[in-house]
Amino acid sequence: MNKPVTHKFYGLDHLRAFAILVVFLFHYYILSGGQPEWLPEVASFGWTGVDLFFVLSGFLISSQLFEQIKIGEKISFKTFFLKRFFRIIPAFGFTVILYFCVPFFREKDSLAPLWKYLTFTQNLGLNLKLNGAFSHAWSLCVEEHFYLFLPLVLLLLQAKSLFKYSYWLLFILFLGGFAIRYYSYTYLYLPKSTDDLSWMYWYKYLYYPTYTRLDGLLVGVSIAGFYQLSPKIWARISQYGNLLLVASLAILSFAYFLCEDQTTFNASVFGFPIIALGYGLMVAGAISPNSFLYRTKSMVTSQLASLSYGLYLTHKGIIHVTHQMLSKYISNPNLMLAISMITCIVFAYFLQILIEKPFMRLRNRVL
Repeated sequence: MNKPVTHKFYGLDHLRAFAILVVFLFHYYILSGGQPEWLPEVASFGWTGVDLFFVLSGFLISSQLFEQIKIGEKISFKTFFLKRFFRIIPAFGFTVILYFCVPFFREKDSLAPLWKYLTFTQNLGLNLKLNGAFSHAWSLCVEEHFYLFLPLVLLLLQAKSLFKYSYWLLFILFLGGFAIRYYSYTYLYLPKSTDDLSWMYWYKYLYYPTYTRLDGLLVGVSIAGFYQLSPKIWARISQYGNLLLVASLAILSFAYFLCEDQTTFNASVFGFPIIALGYGLMVAGAISPNSFLYRTKSMVTSQLASLSYGLYLTHKGIIHVTHQMLSKYISNPNLMLAISMITCIVFAYFLQILIEKPFMRLRNRVL
């Protein structure tokens, strides 16, 4: 019998901590100009930490909704969005205020227009050259679009008694991603590929848009479907928790070499779903009771996991501020990395104490 969604998945804490760590290191070496020298080689694949976050979000959010469907409850659109609002908006809003009101906080000179952040459309048509500050908010836009459409689609399927065919919709959306990326690569990016700013067009047309980056979320939804709605199939799958983790590492290793140059056709069209599959197997392994990730509890990863949202929002700004304030006094790049990591964690901790937790308590009272 499946545990309720309130069950604490320690394995997912490990993955969330891993995801924020690799994203931090990836962004750090970009902001530090490739310092320390060993970091670019170690962290070059760290951009995929966002894809792991997508799989985790897809699994956790759809698990909650599928559990309601399983016991015959109608999904409450109001309750779902109140939960998401109090979890996402306060810390995000505070970070937006920092970026717009404290220019010293910005890791790049210019921001996208404020309305794009407030409407979560900043990832659509994002010009990384002109609007590079707080560019990592693109992933929040993707997740917000997912949070909007997933309950709407499930409510429609429930109302029309079509939920049993929902796996076909997942399949169609997954295949549609290949078609959209093929079109975006061939007809939008390639004509610009000889420009000096060709990298910017690749990000604009292939990396940032929601419609090219649904793979991780769809994989997470698929895992939740097996976990919540197909207990017999999940029971068979979950017997091989550690094997799933090994398979995950094998697929991600393949993806590493495939995506060494992200702007190639194969990496652009096939890279994202392969990465999503690799991390999907990792998540499936982490929630399998016989895997070592499931059975291992760590206060360090649990704490990092709890801070991961605040860390993700603010780490680039805090890295920039730390470097601006201390670069005259600290010449050792390894020491600067360690201090930057500490300042980011401390800032995320205060963000959690002063903003996230009070609003979560308010959410509980409202609900």
